Formats: sequence, C-alpha cells, structure tokens
Amino acid sequence: MSASPCATGFCAVDFGTSNSAIAVPGPAGDMRLVELEPGRLTMPTAVFYFAEGRHDADGPPRAFGRAALAAYVEGSDGRLMRSMKSILGSPLIDQTTDVGGGRGVKYFDMLAGYLKRLKRQAELTAGHAIDRVVLGRPVFFVDGEPARDAAAQASLEAAARAVGFTDIHFQFEPIAAAFDYERQAPAEQLVLVADIGGGTSDFSVVRVGPERMARLDRREDILANHGVHIAGTDFDRHVELAAILPEFGYRSMGPAKPGQTPREVPSGVYFDLATWHLINTVYSPQRVAELRSMRSFYGDTRHHDRLMTVLEDRLGHELAGRAEDAKIAVAAGGEVAVDLGLIESGLAVGFSAEGAQQALGRDIERIAEAGRETVALAGLTLEQIDALYFTGGSTGLLPLAERITADYPRARRIQGDAFASVASGLGLHAARLFKAQT
Repeated sequence: MSASPCATGFCAVDFGTSNSAIAVPGPAGDMRLVELEPGRLTMPTAVFYFAEGRHDADGPPRAFGRAALAAYVEGSDGRLMRSMKSILGSPLIDQTTDVGGGRGVKYFDMLAGYLKRLKRQAELTAGHAIDRVVLGRPVFFVDGEPARDAAAQASLEAAARAVGFTDIHFQFEPIAAAFDYERQAPAEQLVLVADIGGGTSDFSVVRVGPERMARLDRREDILANHGVHIAGTDFDRHVELAAILPEFGYRSMGPAKPGQTPREVPSGVYFDLATWHLINTVYSPQRVAELRSMRSFYGDTRHHDRLMTVLEDRLGHELAGRAEDAKIAVAAGGEVAVDLGLIESGLAVGFSAEGAQQALGRDIERIAEAGRETVALAGLTLEQIDALYFTGGSTGLLPLAERITADYPRARRIQGDAFASVASGLGLHAARLFKAQT
C-alpha cells in the first residue's frame, strides 16, 4: 500500500490474544512503547460490557484491560470478553452476542472498539492524529485453511479501517521479535524465534546482524515461517479439563441401569466452558434450560448441581482464570491447591507438575515439532541455529522452553520481553517503512 497523501503519524500495534501493546515514535525519532495503563506498557486484551449504564457514541459503557478484569472479579453485572483475537477467521466475527441489559454487540464491533482504545492511547502519547499502522499477525491465524486465514487478516484490516487507520501494513509477529533481538546480536547469526503467546505458537528462522539492521527489504533474510494454533489458552483449557471440570461432571458416567452400560455425560458444555471465547455461549437461556433438564444423565448429581451453579451465576470465566493461575503456579514449581469454594464450600482440587505434564505434554511436543519443521523449511539442520529467541507470555512455562531448547545443541537461549518484544520489533519495522515513504 502507498502512503495516504494526508497521512499524519504512525504507530505499530501488537494485538495479542492475551495482551496488547503499541509503539510510537519518540521525541528523538526512536520508537517507544505507549503506557497503556498506569505504569504498564501492555494491557490485557479484555473488554467488559456493563449491563446497565448510559449509551454514548461508542455504544454500551465498557471497561478495558485490567479495569475490565477488575469489573468482572468485583462481580459487576455485565459481560467479559477475552481472547477476541481467536474470533478472527471464525463465523463468530459476524455474529452478535448478548452483553446484558437486553443489548447485543457484534463481535466485530468489540474487536474494533478495543483497537479504537489502543489508537486513542497512541494518539494521546504522540500528541497528534495517527492514521498509519503496522499490525502484527501470527504466521497462521488458522492452521491449514488458507481461505480462513486470509479472511482473518481481512477482518483485522477492516476493523483497523473502521477506527480510522488508512494506511495499513502487516508483519509476522515472530519476524518482528527477530528485529527486536537483532539490536543485541553481536554478529551475523541464524536465529530461531519462538513466539508463543495466548493463541498461536509461531516460529521464524531469520538471519540477523548489525550490518543488516538498516535494510528495509529483509525478504532474503527471512528463511522460513511456520506455526501452529496451539498456545497459552490451549494450555489453560487442558488444565481446566484435567484438573477442575471433572468436579463438575466432565468425563463422569451416568447412573447404572439394569442391563445397560453406563454412558459418559455429554462433554460439549465442558469444552465450551474451558475455551475463553466460547464461555459466554453457555449462558443463553435455551442452553441453560437444556442442561438443567439433563440432571438424570449424571450418576453423581452433585456434579450437575455444581455445573448449574457455574451457569446460573456465570462463573465460567472465574473457573478459566483459576485454571490459568494453576498453570502459572505449577510452572514456577511445586503443587497448587485450586480453591473452588465459590462453587461449593470446602471444594478444592490439587494440581501438580506431573498433572501439568500429563495435561500439556502432547501440546508441548507439537509446538517443539513445529520449531523443528521451521528449521527444515529453511533448509538448515538443528545444529546450524546460533540462537533461540523466546518471546510471548507462554514462554514462561519452563517445561515448554526446556523442551524446545533440547533440540538445538549449539544455540544460545535468550528470553526476550514476554509481552513487549513483538511490539518493539513492529515499531522498528514501522519506522523503517514509513520513514522510507516520506
């Protein structure tokens, strides 16, 4: 795309599944990250729609980022939306969901509203209007489906246009992370970037070095890209299914009947409860009524009672959050007790490193395999990789980082900023791109 003839400022946006960040030009011409919340350069990708309140030009009253999470935790009446990036490329993008108070909001408008908030913060920091942007994108929004992948990028571009961006470019997120790493590379190297966030695990093999930094066209230095749609929210889902939801009937059996083999309780509701962007779908009156009528399906009716408490009190996000907290706690070592007393007094479950390995082992291996495949696509051997650069919130999961590292005997392992490396690299790319246009 060519620059708009009336273009003003520019920025770079890392719109993440779990967290987002923005970079804008600083006073000295370098790129700096925007303070999105007091003292913080990243913001949770979360929106809370209050059920009651005045309408304005932006639609129903909303809270963003940590304020959105706080509104949910404090029990405000309304609807929390997280993992909105996961909606891209799915039919949900054009659908409307109930946000309370008899109001509905299109998923596309939720996404656009969040981007508008980011753009507004960027403009407040820059001190002028911004209409040019570099947006990060995963290597694949959708695995193995090019049409849906293209549709996902088109939806993100449409949302960016809807909030006032006119000159829009995309850059792969792991390549942006490579640009961030390049600033510290002492000499020319072959680096495998592992960008493992909330929604995808992306890998790129990039040739970096001090003499290459100033080049705008880096196509010859990008040797391979590959990725899989497995990452942090998948880990959360598997932890919740393995450790928490059995207490609510997941994989439990129905009552024994003479001459019949007990059947497993239907599992659909549990998969939806464990998937951030699908949690709200289980709260519809029709579905709650259907599930309420299934009490006779349960051999242990306590499981059904607990499930109905979750649905009627809308505690699905709370359970998912506790699964996420358990994953993080176990990743730091040891065992954790997951308190479920908000559902039933005294209810708790234990979760250990062994349980994490059983729940996440298959995902970790698939991610490691994607890294090896990326190196093969580059025409290299694992021994030729000089450095591994880890970025993304899920690289804090030690068993994952150690499993990936084990495949590369010569590589130096470097941990980048889990949440800001991609935004910093996107900012570097945006500066090179837009300054070259002027």
